[in-house]
Amino acid sequence: MHVLELAGPRRGAERRPGGRLCEHHCGGPGPAAARRRRAVPAAGGPVGAALPGEAGGAPSPARVAERPGGGGPGVNGRLHVSVLVDALGWRLLEGRAFLEELLPHRQPLRTVLGYSSGAIPTLLTGRPPAEHGHWNLVYYDPDGSPFRWLRHLAFLPEPVLDNRLARKLLSEAGRRVLGLGPLFDCAVAPSRLPWFNWVEKRSLYEPGGVSGTPTLFDRLAEAGVPYRSYSYHDYSDAQILRRAARDVRESETGVFFLYLSELDHALHRHLQDRAVVDGRLAWYAEGLRAVFEAARARDAAAALSVFSDHGMTPVRRHYDLVAEVEALGFCTPDDYLAVYDSTMARFWFFSDRARQAVTGLLASLPCGRVLDDAELDRLGILFPDRRYGELIALLDPLASSGFNGSRWRPAGMHGYHPDDADSDGVFLASAPPSLPVRSLADVHACLSEAAS
Repeated sequence: MHVLELAGPRRGAERRPGGRLCEHHCGGPGPAAARRRRAVPAAGGPVGAALPGEAGGAPSPARVAERPGGGGPGVNGRLHVSVLVDALGWRLLEGRAFLEELLPHRQPLRTVLGYSSGAIPTLLTGRPPAEHGHWNLVYYDPDGSPFRWLRHLAFLPEPVLDNRLARKLLSEAGRRVLGLGPLFDCAVAPSRLPWFNWVEKRSLYEPGGVSGTPTLFDRLAEAGVPYRSYSYHDYSDAQILRRAARDVRESETGVFFLYLSELDHALHRHLQDRAVVDGRLAWYAEGLRAVFEAARARDAAAALSVFSDHGMTPVRRHYDLVAEVEALGFCTPDDYLAVYDSTMARFWFFSDRARQAVTGLLASLPCGRVLDDAELDRLGILFPDRRYGELIALLDPLASSGFNGSRWRPAGMHGYHPDDADSDGVFLASAPPSLPVRSLADVHACLSEAAS
């Protein structure tokens, strides 16, 4: 079995919860190959130190996005500082005074079903995944897969294709030659790559990050509003906080967007350790306070906000769904393909027997259920071409799949149904928003005021 980290090595020390492609080998392409080729559309310590408990590292190369437009604040005359803190949940802040003096407006924020790869594009576009096209990082696309040429090597023994060197070469080819972006990671058996594609080919924090749908950064660029964005693509969270505080003080840029990603990783490991969580939150509060105070020194009416893409749910049970499915005895890729995540599993079927058996198994899950089309539609994740799965099973809150082997035992997880109270993100602001904010999509309108 091979692990597929859907997020790749994307956010400092974190590797976002991802998925695993089911591997039960049955030889070559087999008689189901034609059916598989259906096409789809395209704590503590000063800021500047490493996070408590994490090793520091050399600075990343700088790349701050700054667009020309005449300098000064946003076109509505105010300085805007917006901060996305990954996994900062509403429940997490209960009983904690996190920047209350600077951000008195506080409310929960409903997330979307899935992971950051779908939630953040929704926040940046104001559209659900079914409209902007981004949900999970890997999707079924046998005709458009950049690796479909690997089918011609199916005659080779698996060890020839699947080894550390081959994966490294394929990862580099994906990043540098095939246009899959710097985050692509070949963490799945190369023999399965010909059936899949990678959705996040460009940075979400620059114009054009979501193909075919304008984001906040497209709107800022179109309006000619100077802005600076900071993300894990180039900096650690400590570096982002230091640089942003300096740039707010010293530049005339009017719009700042910070994406702080490393809290997510810490909460996966330490959610149920209150002392560690308190230390992490205190560290972030200190760094953000420095940024916000620099903004207020420049503009007493500066608009400040902190929001998140999702919360974090404590894990009480680990359920090995992968083993249950494999025990049915069907083969991939002849009978089916599967991508497993910490809280869900996605399937594509090429055999009626496999479909019936897997569907029957999932119908009897002790800690989860299959999502029907009506619910997928309500959640904004129904894709008619089924690129993200013909059948999608979701685990209940508090349960986590053993998709990543026996060593993957997170203390906290996200990706559960948005109705789960622990899944709520937060929206914190220096003043009440002028437009109603209830969900991730609503944040986009508030952020776009800087370019309106």
